[in-house]
Amino acid sequence: MKKMRMLWIIPVLMVVGCMTGNVSKDGAILKPYLEPAKLIELVENPRADIWIIDVRPSSAYAKGHIPTAKNFSSSEVMNRLDELPKSQYLIVYCETGGRAGVVISKLEKEGYTRMMNWGGYTRWPYELVK
Repeated sequence: MKKMRMLWIIPVLMVVGCMTGNVSKDGAILKPYLEPAKLIELVENPRADIWIIDVRPSSAYAKGHIPTAKNFSSSEVMNRLDELPKSQYLIVYCETGGRAGVVISKLEKEGYTRMMNWGGYTRWPYELVK
């Protein structure tokens, strides 16, 4: 039984790991920000055309998030599209990267093309904002 559990965990981890760093059609400009050292540069010197989006529930966001990140939880982001201009570049993260990947897929179906899955917030080695 223990072997069976491990066999299903491995593909899940592989898929989640593969999602981190994925960029959508016009998101290549975001690739350098995959590195935490580059993302903190963006946090310290924000660009108006790049938003950091946390898709975790608001309760998780309130416990700690990457500075300057906006909260669009995965359960409500599709109801808030009017707040997300398609012209924005979006760096999307969550707990592990899986939920961010799902949100990016949904947004792509709505015509968004400037996104990157940053993965999980636990990759952020700096202080979180509460």
